[in-house]
Amino acid sequence: MLTDVHVAVIGGDARQLEVIRKLIEFDAKVSLVGFDQLDHGFTGATKYQLHEVAFEDVDAIVLPVPGTNLEGQVETIFSNEKVILTEDILKETKEHCKIYSGISNDYLNAITKSAGRELVQLFERDDIAIYNSIPTVEGAIMLVIQHTDFTIHNSNVAVLGLGRVGMSVARSFGVLGAKVKVGARRSEHLARVSEMGLTPFHLSNLETEMSNVDICINTIPYPVLTAGAISKMPSHSLIIDLASKPGGTDFRYAEKRGIKAMLTPGLPGIVAPKTAGKIVANVLSQLLMEDAQKRGESTS
Repeated sequence: MLTDVHVAVIGGDARQLEVIRKLIEFDAKVSLVGFDQLDHGFTGATKYQLHEVAFEDVDAIVLPVPGTNLEGQVETIFSNEKVILTEDILKETKEHCKIYSGISNDYLNAITKSAGRELVQLFERDDIAIYNSIPTVEGAIMLVIQHTDFTIHNSNVAVLGLGRVGMSVARSFGVLGAKVKVGARRSEHLARVSEMGLTPFHLSNLETEMSNVDICINTIPYPVLTAGAISKMPSHSLIIDLASKPGGTDFRYAEKRGIKAMLTPGLPGIVAPKTAGKIVANVLSQLLMEDAQKRGESTS
């Protein structure tokens, strides 16, 4: 249980509602910032504006999946309040206070380091990434169906990258009857593609492999789908880029060629916010309980 653990949940989208529910279920003291327009009332949680929170009593801060922007602003879907997380706020918290975010950036890294607070990036964890690959795949399938006039079955699909998301994407499109090939660099990834019954190719041969692709799904978060590769693709091709912003696609050139290319980070929060929220909530609550238990042991 999280009795007497004070958690400040600052901003977020519908996924955070599941996090809040789980924290209340575990008897945490929950302060909400950026939820003043939320109709749903949470018994056991209190809504505040940022300046009203007693941060000196806070054991953990939970941020939305994107964390903050480069100016420190936190996304607040359920409020018009402009919420800026600063180093001074973090310094007010207890020394053991941890900051939980899905991902991070230079600003968030800098203020947590300067304030001497630990930053936990939940989406770097294998368990969350693997669980999240499920709604990500469902979202990718939805987008492909919406934006093509042909079936996935028997279409030529190229998946770029065989990480935690790439593997789930490749397997799922293969099950749907697509002719799937997977581009990777590491020899063990290429071997795994073969073992999965799919067609491997090295990313150094990407331009050649694009000549017959109907659907290209990128999961690599650096520029890989260049103008050179896109120039070889058929004009009817669809590109779905699942990588974090800014993606790995030359979107300007794709538009110039008339090829539809979509950058779609955060699909779990769009297509299945309840499930995506539960994934984060389950792991987060476990981490908070482990931290509370360690603090209790150290003071006993």
